[in-house]
Amino acid sequence: MTQLPPLVSPGTALTSDELSRYSRHIIIPRIGEIGQRRLKNARVLVIGAGGLGSPTILYLAAAGVGTIGIVDFDTVDVSNLQRQVIHGTNDIGRAKLDSARDSVAELNPLVHVVDHDLRLDASNVLDLFAQYDLIVDGSDNFATRYLVNDAAALLGKPYVWGSVFRFDGQVSVFWQGFGPTYRDLFPEAPDAGSALSCGEGGVFGMLCGAVGAVMVAEAVKLITGVGETLIGRVLLYDALTARWREMTLNPDPEAPAITGLIDYDAFCGVAPAGSSVDGAHAISPRELEALLTSRALGEVDFDLIDVREPGEHALVNIPGALLVPQGGVFSGSALGELSQERDLVLHCKGGARSAGVLAELQRLGYERVRHLAGGIDAYTAEVQPEQPRY
Repeated sequence: MTQLPPLVSPGTALTSDELSRYSRHIIIPRIGEIGQRRLKNARVLVIGAGGLGSPTILYLAAAGVGTIGIVDFDTVDVSNLQRQVIHGTNDIGRAKLDSARDSVAELNPLVHVVDHDLRLDASNVLDLFAQYDLIVDGSDNFATRYLVNDAAALLGKPYVWGSVFRFDGQVSVFWQGFGPTYRDLFPEAPDAGSALSCGEGGVFGMLCGAVGAVMVAEAVKLITGVGETLIGRVLLYDALTARWREMTLNPDPEAPAITGLIDYDAFCGVAPAGSSVDGAHAISPRELEALLTSRALGEVDFDLIDVREPGEHALVNIPGALLVPQGGVFSGSALGELSQERDLVLHCKGGARSAGVLAELQRLGYERVRHLAGGIDAYTAEVQPEQPRY
């Protein structure tokens, strides 16, 4: 594609400290002092301070991006540290925003960090994005990705997108009017529960660094106007075979125009945060504990079905649960293990997958089926706190 003009105008003259700090950029002819001043003047918003957000924030700060906004509302968990390198052991239990801000200050005190302690949604996204030149999306769920895409399109802003899962990474740049958007890559959201998150399926920790570094390179190129961006291309990385490949992506001329924001949880088939999924067919951790006690005494009989993946089940499980991964239910290959004549209680990690399997079984005529609200995360927190969390 044609090289784009710089996204950001140059900021004020660099100080002697800035000239020294950024000298390895400045001596690159296509960056130079003017390019570094553009970075100094740039305002970049990063969605998430997790696996992709960690290297992204650190490299943006190291590069001298003047203002970095960070959107996050989570706290640091020990399971994060395998890949979220902006946080450390001493940060466990702290807000990720606080940990990220401290890491940036240690790396580059010349960078201004703006905390946005919130869950991004249709009520706040447009006002927030309007404050920044560029968005970097490191979110880990489809509802947020569609929200980011549509808000950026409505405001005419470019954004860098990345995704990681197990050994696979993807990176692209989307900009309405200059090329395709995320909706051209994924016109339809996947069925609820069918796509595993990193917390459910795992992620090769180092992959976050590889993909995050490419995301920052794209951001810097957009800001300074150098090189050829990934607009119209999706870069795919297979860490298991150490191979990069590229896919061309074009705007769909027949795709509906993005004219406003929608209910993204409903679009992606997930329940809003804090709500119970299909409450009429959900049981609480304490209710399941009571049922398991009664089953052990021979007072009731039912099958507890774990619809997670084998690796998750091996890591932590509820005693007496039968492993039937959701893929076998949706493909039909595991239906022989699930009797319509018995009471079934499904569970997954957090409740989304089990709700999706419940809906599929109901569609197939199963009537005696319920699922565990909050999944094994809620169960271990309330009933088995000595069990590991992941």
